[in-house]
Amino acid sequence: MDLQARRLRAFKANKRAFWALVVFVVLFVLSLGAELWVNDKPLFIYKDHKAYFPIFKDYPESAFGGDFYTSADYTDPYVKNHLLKNAFVIWPLIPYSYDTIIMDLKSPAPTPPSLKHLLGTDDQARDVLARLVYGYRISILFGLILSVFSVGLGVAIGALQGYYGGLIDLLGQRCIEIWSAIPMLFLLIILSNLFTPNFWWLLGLVLAFSWMGLAQVVRTEFLRGRNMDYVKASYALGVSDARVIFYHILPNALVATITYLPFVMAGSIGTLVSLDFLGFGMPVGSASLGELLNQGKNNLYAPHLALVGFFATALLLSILVFIGEGVRDAFSATSVK
Repeated sequence: MDLQARRLRAFKANKRAFWALVVFVVLFVLSLGAELWVNDKPLFIYKDHKAYFPIFKDYPESAFGGDFYTSADYTDPYVKNHLLKNAFVIWPLIPYSYDTIIMDLKSPAPTPPSLKHLLGTDDQARDVLARLVYGYRISILFGLILSVFSVGLGVAIGALQGYYGGLIDLLGQRCIEIWSAIPMLFLLIILSNLFTPNFWWLLGLVLAFSWMGLAQVVRTEFLRGRNMDYVKASYALGVSDARVIFYHILPNALVATITYLPFVMAGSIGTLVSLDFLGFGMPVGSASLGELLNQGKNNLYAPHLALVGFFATALLLSILVFIGEGVRDAFSATSVK
């Protein structure tokens, strides 16, 4: 427990890493609850002595006195200015979702930043800030989920190779060498002609390649750890392989793995952004940082698109790198003492 406390103090002493972690948590929380403050549906409606919560439930237009029984479109001027004219309505801070088409622009899209649209609109008349918030959520969740699964798969394979060695290690290394030589981008281009890419499809494909670096780290730690005196003593006492792996070698191997996590996450987000930029990523219309960068490339006369995409991506990746450096330095400093 004292060791963990020293590591935490060492991490906090690195101000750049600590504040990067604070900013990351704030961005993640804000993007995770995007529907509560970036949405084209009201948070609350009170009309004719009845309360409605559109962000949690779809209501037909007829519920507010309209003629249609389909879901109400709250961006429709008729619904907003006529049906809800005398109602008490609480709107989100940003009354647009990532796919809201803004119909009342004063000039053709894309429009530059203004008081109404702080980061402007894109070439399809959608609010850039709204798409940025939802794009952050997709990117961060993609990175987090991929990192967790990559660690699980990499640790499992690396532990088996390093602990048992011999033929298992030899075959494992040859398979990794062959698999790592396959260009992921070309494979993705081929598979995209057979399947429609989505979040989980991309996650599985990137996961198939992202675990190998972690497996090599864990393999090295197990090759070194199995020759330690306390491990040999465990063998002499008849301790099972499972107990040696999980209680004696794996905790030390995980220390090296944890320091790689922020960098793995940054790499996975960079991969997602690259795939979206090239058009092989998320489905068309999805909010993503890569799609925003692609719009900046296609609309050079609207520099706000490229600038927002570049700085948003650079900020997120820089934060993760700073956190990774802080974690690495904290573990390195306490391991020396």
